[in-house]
Amino acid sequence: MDDMKRGTLLLQCHHGLPKHPGLLKLLEEPGMKKLMHDTESYYMQEKKLHEVDEELYYTIDERSHVIDITEKGRQLLAPKDPEQFIIPDIGDEFAKIDQRDDLSDTEKQEEKDRIQRLHSRRSETIHNLQQLLRAYSLYSRDVDYVVKDGKVLIVDEFTGRILPGRRYSDGLHQAIEAKEKVRIEGENQTLATITLQNYFRMYDKLAGMTGTAETEAAEFGEIYKLEVVSIPTNRPVIRKDRNDVIYRTKREKYRAIIEEIILSHKKGQPVLVGTISVEVSEMLSKMLQRAGIPHNVLNAKQHQREAEIVARAGHFGSVTIATNMAGRGTDIKINEETRKLGGLKIIGTERHESRRIDLQLKGRSGRQGDPGESVFYLSLEDDLMRLFGSDRVSAIMDRLGVEEGEVISHPMISRSIERAQKKVEERNFAIRKHLLEYDDVMNMQREVIYDRRNYALHGGNLREEILSMLEKYIRETVDKFTGEEDIHDWDWEGLRQETINVLMTDIHPDELTQEGKEKIEREDIVSRIHSKALATYERKQQIIPPDIMGKLERWAYLMTVDNVWKEHLFELDQLKEGIGLQAYGQKDPLIAYKTEAFKMFEEMLSRIDRESLRLIFRTEVRMEQEPHSEQPRPANIVMKHEETDNLGYQKAAGQPKADPSKAGKTQPIRRTERKIGRNEPCPCGSGKKYKHCCGAN
Repeated sequence: MDDMKRGTLLLQCHHGLPKHPGLLKLLEEPGMKKLMHDTESYYMQEKKLHEVDEELYYTIDERSHVIDITEKGRQLLAPKDPEQFIIPDIGDEFAKIDQRDDLSDTEKQEEKDRIQRLHSRRSETIHNLQQLLRAYSLYSRDVDYVVKDGKVLIVDEFTGRILPGRRYSDGLHQAIEAKEKVRIEGENQTLATITLQNYFRMYDKLAGMTGTAETEAAEFGEIYKLEVVSIPTNRPVIRKDRNDVIYRTKREKYRAIIEEIILSHKKGQPVLVGTISVEVSEMLSKMLQRAGIPHNVLNAKQHQREAEIVARAGHFGSVTIATNMAGRGTDIKINEETRKLGGLKIIGTERHESRRIDLQLKGRSGRQGDPGESVFYLSLEDDLMRLFGSDRVSAIMDRLGVEEGEVISHPMISRSIERAQKKVEERNFAIRKHLLEYDDVMNMQREVIYDRRNYALHGGNLREEILSMLEKYIRETVDKFTGEEDIHDWDWEGLRQETINVLMTDIHPDELTQEGKEKIEREDIVSRIHSKALATYERKQQIIPPDIMGKLERWAYLMTVDNVWKEHLFELDQLKEGIGLQAYGQKDPLIAYKTEAFKMFEEMLSRIDRESLRLIFRTEVRMEQEPHSEQPRPANIVMKHEETDNLGYQKAAGQPKADPSKAGKTQPIRRTERKIGRNEPCPCGSGKKYKHCCGAN
């Protein structure tokens, strides 16, 4: 087999199964990765890269988490319906239907409804298939999520903690539940949504303190207009940060980590091993068990004893394996014995995408001027290296002739890895900034809705608001049913039914046209409907007491706003999901999203007006008088009143009276026991921090 054929097969495997262990092992061999990249460059130069994917059923872009079903995959999934994956352009189809003279208005509407249903069905089918493929190909158990008590629980990639109550959106969580064969739960309905960035922007003043803000200074400046100031440490940091140690494979890396742990344990130096996933922490735990090394494991599955485990992590000879959660907030204290042995040793099993998380792990050691040591063990198979930095490092290792099992440690390698991390951070920041631009559109709408809602919620007078809504609604309704130029084509019956359904106001066409249909103006129709509806509203106000009427108006408005806003959020999610396809038509998806979202917002405001008015006009209030009867007092009852204090409690017999000379003098309460720190282990023995146990209240 020639090099081109081998390179093409490697490239196809990389596009279809980038995480497959067999592919990763093959790419470890000298020259294989270079062959794959050279082949990819050739196809790109010849503009034939699409030919590589023609033999695949679907392709994966691991960096952006995007999956695309190929033509071969579509034929496999829908052999009898080749158009199953073609989504009709609703705008073009509606325009074609409107131009057809052989259809009546009713038939045109039926045809439009059919196109709408077809669009929804095909879009949903494609979306569901893509989410299932993402669940199977991109999301890993004990890395991105854990399965506990028959439920799929998301693990925070930055802290390693389980996120209770959180679910992946857009059907992805259901796809993972299907993959893991657990009960598939329904999709959550979004009632309110805001990004953290816009939430923090709501504060008039914003400040924060953290030990790892310097790496994110650009984002703080651009998003929040905040400067980052670095404050020097109270005591100099004397921790030894060794250069990264790099191996070709994960197997060699883990073997070397275990050897270093054994050496440190023999001399009694405490070790904290930081991992990025539950899976790796449990694998290292099994390797240490085989080696006979006693240790503690702290991850998303075993976090109940966090305070206890972290408090002991600095003791003589202790070994602790922790995910990113590594007990932040609790100092790992070392004694004089372990201080002489070099303090706490930190071993990182992999570099995180964010330098901030690595700095937090390092920062567990060498606190308050204590000695310490840190080192990161890496391999070319690690996700960060594989996706963003392995080409350069692999080329260096090839030039140096590094064989399997050999290690390379050099400042140049560490700088290359740091550059890869910066590249990932910049990419992630660009994604967050892009999402924020989309949320800014929703944020402006959110502010309008919440201002109106808060006004009604906090007792604002809604009468003027309702009168304004009434006039606006009547004008929009008249325009809707009298939109044709020819007065004979106006939908008089539709207008009449609408005013009856919403305003309880009947305007008969004969009454509207008594001056002659040829002379009547839209403004006359608006005026007549408005005067009749206003009379109906005022009659209702005369019948219902003002306080009850105010509550009715507030209830109708708030309930309508809540329901319609909830539906609007769902529609915006649907719009955002498919708006990226606008790029294929040479349109900016963000501009298209802003335009469509504004139209939907205007329609939502009209729905709020209509539904609020309908509830106010059509809701009946029954005023029921409570029965009043004087209960006769039973005979032979003696009323007895004991002496009570000012709170109504009966005084105890024989209670001594207070000495007036000591009135107003309060004896100070003195603590008789040592104060327990909020982050210390709870003295009850539960293993939890005091603030999460007996000190919670």
